[in-house]
Amino acid sequence: MKLKHIAISALLAGGATFAGLASAQDKPTVEFWTMSLKPKFTPYFESMVSKYQAANPGVKLEWVDVPWDVLQSKLTASLAAGTPPALVALNVPWAYEYSLDGLIQPVDSYLGKDRANYLEGAIKDVTFNGKVYGFPHYNGANVILYNANLFKTAGLSKAPANLDEQLATAKILKAKTGQAGWSPALGKIAGLFMQEGLPLVENNKAVFNSPKHVALLAKYADAYKAGALLKDNLFAEDNFQTSIDAYKSGRLGMLVAPPSALTRVRDDAKDIYAATQVAAAPLGASGVAAGGWLFHFAMPTGVTGKVADEAGKFAKYLTNDDNQVEFSKLAGTFPTVKKAALDPHFQSLPANAGAFEKAVATGAKNMASIRTLYVAGVPEFEQLNKRLQDAVEAGVIGHKDIKASLDAAVAFWDSKLKK
Repeated sequence: MKLKHIAISALLAGGATFAGLASAQDKPTVEFWTMSLKPKFTPYFESMVSKYQAANPGVKLEWVDVPWDVLQSKLTASLAAGTPPALVALNVPWAYEYSLDGLIQPVDSYLGKDRANYLEGAIKDVTFNGKVYGFPHYNGANVILYNANLFKTAGLSKAPANLDEQLATAKILKAKTGQAGWSPALGKIAGLFMQEGLPLVENNKAVFNSPKHVALLAKYADAYKAGALLKDNLFAEDNFQTSIDAYKSGRLGMLVAPPSALTRVRDDAKDIYAATQVAAAPLGASGVAAGGWLFHFAMPTGVTGKVADEAGKFAKYLTNDDNQVEFSKLAGTFPTVKKAALDPHFQSLPANAGAFEKAVATGAKNMASIRTLYVAGVPEFEQLNKRLQDAVEAGVIGHKDIKASLDAAVAFWDSKLKK
């Protein structure tokens, strides 16, 4: 990315100036950025800041919330100017790219013995080349939300326990109720392959045209042909909005989503919410829970001295057991620390539990299996992924033979990977 190279040049030329000025302050200022959390979480973060500053009068905190779609450009600009925040909320793929370019720094020394407090999967998510690049904050995990009324009409008595059962259930729902059974995120086929333990690249060669890859897509193609899959935006990069709208309107039998999605169902479609039951989402052959998408606080390069020390302390405070439980209760997310994961909020159900509470308890059972699935180390991945997505769409809808379609995409990938 051009802006990243500009930022790297600026850091090499003058990064020490920022660190020196910051460390010379009598009262170091820790500016921390979150991603698209205002206004819902304004009271939460204002309370965090107030309590921390009261207990630590020698440090000043400045909270800045940045919309997700401008965070990267804003961060890169601040790095280029030599004025990055002390902490910034990032997802794992973004952090990986920034770590490759040297724009965020390892935080192993700031974590210290507190590293052991975090779930091992969360630490692995932010470990690149053997070093930890962030303080894990919160995560997600999908569950299966299903319309019990449609299931009853279709003669179904239980939720599916694996992918084959999901597809079979979707076909029965379509045949018996006339409604689509499921809306898998086929635009994120790379992650779906990985969840099933199927690699995309090995030894710098594309390998997603193997018999196992073809067989997996053939299953989706069979369900598509039966009308079992919701066709609206089925191959889009993100079909969540379309899927949840269909579920809320009773046009979709199963929705695979994080528990937080149920707050929208509850608010917008009370009748569907009342009919919603919950089941665990299958782990897949990889043993990884679907829907993992870790957010953490990274420390940009150029943050050193007292500012870095105080930022490390504050990051551990934001992500400690009590604060992660409180945040997760508000957000419908899952914590990334071991003790918080054992909190009764995640491990037990109240007597009057609704679908949302059931979804939280169900998803919590997979907390130790959550990982962020993304493709790392592949240059020009966006362009390559688009070719893969197009090949999958052509094969699943029957416009091309699945194997031939994947073969062509593999050839395109290999032509790029050789460069």
